[in-house]
Amino acid sequence: MEKQELIAKTKDALTPFETENVFKFLQHLTLQSAMENPWIIGGFLVVFFYAVIRRSKFVLLALFSVISVMVLIRFAFPPQGDELNLSSTLPFVFGGLLIGGVLLYFNFVKTE
Repeated sequence: MEKQELIAKTKDALTPFETENVFKFLQHLTLQSAMENPWIIGGFLVVFFYAVIRRSKFVLLALFSVISVMVLIRFAFPPQGDELNLSSTLPFVFGGLLIGGVLLYFNFVKTE
């Protein structure tokens, strides 16, 4: 009976990771919930430590770009319902230029 109980407990523990549940989670994922989700933050940390240990500039720059665009969208765009005007788009434009400049610098200008 112990083996059957262990299999049942394992099945119950792995139920949230079924494909249907994962797709539902991704469909209802918003930017704010993504930035507050500990699983996504943990995944970013694992990728970060992998990139640091392997000294992968490409992975670090990709991680930098994804995180910086997430932060930029969260803080530069107005909440839903507010209209988009020049004062709300200027931080997004200059932030995007800054992110692009950093990526170009580390990819093409800086040599090791």
